[in-house]
Amino acid sequence: MTPWERKLWYTFLKNHPFRFQRQKAIGNHIVDFYCAKAKLVIELDGGGHYTEEQSKNDVIRTKELEKSGLTVLRICNLDIDRNYRGVCEYIDWAVKKSLPQSALLTAPSSEGAKQ
Repeated sequence: MTPWERKLWYTFLKNHPFRFQRQKAIGNHIVDFYCAKAKLVIELDGGGHYTEEQSKNDVIRTKELEKSGLTVLRICNLDIDRNYRGVCEYIDWAVKKSLPQSALLTAPSSEGAKQ
């Protein structure tokens, strides 16, 4: 795991009220983080993802995952560095948006992001 993946995992996703898995195989892909209940994939993108070739590959990969009914969040490593709390709030929002209302009513409350 990269330093950004470790930070997000150990300080937020590992203890999230909805279970996340790391390095999850989905079809022909291994995603950084996955929440089955929310059908949510989180991919952290470092500098190598912003080359023309890798950007094209990422678009194809995202489309393939979305065809499986998944939502894919692509988050830049710089956002982890510069706006960590905002990234965690965005992930929480995406999880809550994708769940049925009944699941939200019975879910334990989130502690929020640690700095």
